[in-house]
Parts: sequence; structure tokens; C-alpha cells
Amino acid sequence: MNFIDSFLDRITMYRLLLYYLLVLIGAAMLMGSLGYMVYSPEAIALGTGYLLLACWITNRVFSYAFEAPANPESSLITALILALIITPPASMQSFVFLSAAAGLAISSKYILVIRKQHIFNPAAVAVGLTAAGAGQSASWWVGNAQLFPIVLIGGLLLVRKVRRGQMVAVFLATALIMTIVLTLMHSGGLSATLRNFTLHSSLFFLAFVMLTEPLTSPTRVKQQRWYGVLAGALFPPQVHLLGVYSTPELALVISNAFSYIISPKVRLLPKLVQRLAWGPSVKDFVFVPERKFKYLPGQYMEWTLPHKQPDSRGSRRYFTLASSPTEDTLRIGVKFYDKGSSFKQAMLSMDRGTPIAAGQVGGDFTLPNDRERKLVFIAGGIGITPFRSMLKYLVDTNDKRAITLLYSERDPADLAYHDVLRDAQRQLGIKVIYTLTDQNAQSPAGMRRGKITPQMIAEEVPDYDKCLFYISGSHTMVKAIETGLHSLGVHEHDIKTDFFPGYA
Repeated sequence: MNFIDSFLDRITMYRLLLYYLLVLIGAAMLMGSLGYMVYSPEAIALGTGYLLLACWITNRVFSYAFEAPANPESSLITALILALIITPPASMQSFVFLSAAAGLAISSKYILVIRKQHIFNPAAVAVGLTAAGAGQSASWWVGNAQLFPIVLIGGLLLVRKVRRGQMVAVFLATALIMTIVLTLMHSGGLSATLRNFTLHSSLFFLAFVMLTEPLTSPTRVKQQRWYGVLAGALFPPQVHLLGVYSTPELALVISNAFSYIISPKVRLLPKLVQRLAWGPSVKDFVFVPERKFKYLPGQYMEWTLPHKQPDSRGSRRYFTLASSPTEDTLRIGVKFYDKGSSFKQAMLSMDRGTPIAAGQVGGDFTLPNDRERKLVFIAGGIGITPFRSMLKYLVDTNDKRAITLLYSERDPADLAYHDVLRDAQRQLGIKVIYTLTDQNAQSPAGMRRGKITPQMIAEEVPDYDKCLFYISGSHTMVKAIETGLHSLGVHEHDIKTDFFPGYA
């Protein structure tokens, strides 16, 4: 898994999804040319190309009309999903259907919104509306035995990337149970039903690609489980509501609405007001949002920064908020490298007028409700950002808790948020231990040397077996600390991590 995670960390979730969909289209065309599918490669290519163009043009038009940042990846992904669930064109009438689906899918992102945040999966709501209004339904032709291995392997990689494994598992289990129960109730053939359920249905494509869409699914684990239960319960075609039999798109649209109710989304167009440098490679970006919104200390947001010639990592990132809900500004801390991504290069060029969008508040890396619980914060590098958010909140609300912070950085010049850490030490009485991993760097008085190890944790936190641990940093660092804590006998339930390989 470390090898797979290392591979996945080099690419964003959106770019991985884009490549996954392209592989499915390419594989379908190859199988069509070999006679293993009923659709010709020409029809698949023609339908895909038409949808790509239609979605791109529609997205540009709506982006200009609504003065919203355009994300080319988003329209391409929507087009490819539509190409895989709508039957490839066989006549001119087919292109009317494709045009309607493309227009409805893209326009839903701008029109079917609440506070600038779209509610429904664009592809699902588009084919749902065409079925209701024009009687033209999606065939979900991607759900076939020939493409199943690719759907499964690529889908599992995608789910690993977005860390939605529990949600998908709950959805699949619920859908399976409901299908078995309804089949037995109607005296159907269970063997044939289960074969169609797995090899000849939309089940896995829907689960891997559309159910997991971050913008229309819940952001917290407990809510994701209920979301998966609802979508799974509605998935079997035997289910009917008010005389209307369920379809994959209907099940997803209803679940999207449920997701918004239990996990309201937000979309902002904040303005950059300040850029601070904590050291050679660590910078703070301070924004003013157009309105106040609710979030918890330690949560993250998705940031979209359109820029010219984006590299393979695209124009979207997930950053943990370094600001506290008690502040009027939004703050994110960012680590820069010599050969940084196009996204981070664009960040360095930002000014007050640069359009940037922030949305999808989420994450379970938050303070416990139990104020008596002893806490240990372990930060590696820029992983200090969620702890800045938490400690600033505790200082502002005068919420005193027993906290020990171990903060590891390579270069002492990159140590950030001294002001908040100092206030937390003075006002809350927290304990802060700094340690430097660069053996050649000059170590100021009072700082330790070396990486954070189980021995260091045991020395600084003698009662570690009674503590709740929070770890934030690089994937390698987080895994090493987790392994070390396990060697000390710390239970998995007493460890929380804040690393976003799924949203790199």
C-alpha cells in the first residue's frame, strides 16, 4: 500500500479521475474494434468528442455569464462520465439527447445551487431530467462484463485516493442486501440477479466515480456512512417511490439532496489581503471571505485557482485552514519547493484581484467534545496549520486543555506561527517541544534534534497511554508516527491523522 500511496500522491484526485475515464473510453473503443462490444469505436469516439466540445463550450459560457472561475477539468470529467452512461450516437436524434445532457449537466453547476455551491452530481441530474422531460434515459453501458476489470481496478485506486472507502463499502453492502431481499420477496432468480448486479449494471461505476464526488457527498465519515446507506437502499431497480421505479441517477440525486441537508456546503470567492513569509519555503496566505460561514478548527477547504497551462496536478488543491472560526479572515499555510507545481507558482503570483474560489468545508480532524481528555499534537513541517487553527480557537475562547505539541521541522527558519504558539503556552499552559531534523542546521537553545520517535514521545509525554494523538504532516511522517505509537501500545482509536493523499 505504501507503493500505491506513493504513486497516487503524485497526482490529484481530479486528474486521476480524468485519466481513469479516458482509459475506460479507450478500452471500450479497443474492445469495440475487436468485436467484443456492440458499439463501434467510431460511435464511441464521435459521442465522446461531441460531449467534450459541448461541455467545454457550455462551461465557458456559463463561467463568463456568472463571473465564476472556470475549471476546464470539471467540464472534461462531466463530459466523459456522460459518454460512458449515454449510449453512443447512432443517428442525428442521438445528438439532440447528447446536447441536452451536456447543457443540463454544466448548467446545473451554476443554476441548481445554494450559496454558489451546486447540490447534485451534474451527470446524474442531467440524465435524470432528460428521462423525466423527454423520456430519453441513460443506458449506463459502461456497466458490462468486458469493462468490469478496468472499472474495478481503476475504481479501487480512485477510492483509495479520495479516502471514501467506508462510504463505498457501506453503499455496496446496502445495495447487495436490498437486492437480495427484494429478489427473494418477488420470487426472482437470485443467481441471475446477482450476476447482473455485479457484472452488468451501473453499480461499481456509480459507486467509484459518482457517489464519491467530493462536492456533492458529505465530508465527514459518520455522515458518509448514512449517505452510502441511503444511496444503496435506493439503488435496486425494484425500489419504487410514489409509483416511480428507481434508476441509478435518481438514487444518486436523492442522496445528493440528503447530503446537502446533513452536510451543508459553502462556496466563497475570497480576496487575498496579505501574504506572510515564515521562512524560505513557508508562506501564509490571508484572505477576506465575502461572508461569515461555519467551520470547526482543524477542518479543510478545497481551493480552485484557474491559471494558464496547469500541470498534471491541475488547478484545485485541498488545504487545511490555519485560521480559527473566531477570526474574520481565512488563512492557509503553504510549503513551497524549488520545482513546485503550476498551482503553487500561480499562488506566488496572486494579488488582491486574482480570482480564487474556496469551498467544501470538511474533515474530522477536530477537537474532541471531552474537554478533560489529554491531547498530544504532532506536527511535521506545514502540518502545523491545523494546530494553529485549534490553538488560536482555544486561546480566543479561553478553553484550557491539557495539550502537548511536538513540532518537527527541517530548518528552524521555517518554524511557523510562533505568536499563536507563544500565546497558547502563556494563556493555556500547553507544552511545546520543537525538534529539528536537519543535523547540520544550527539549533537554537531549547530545541531537540532528530525526528519524532516513540522514545521522544515517551520522554515528553510519560502518560501517553492516556492521551488522544493528532498527527499532521507528510504521508511518510504520518505513517512512521502511527507505527511508532502502535509499538508503544497506543490504540488505533486514540490516533487521528490529518494528511490528504486523497486530495494532494
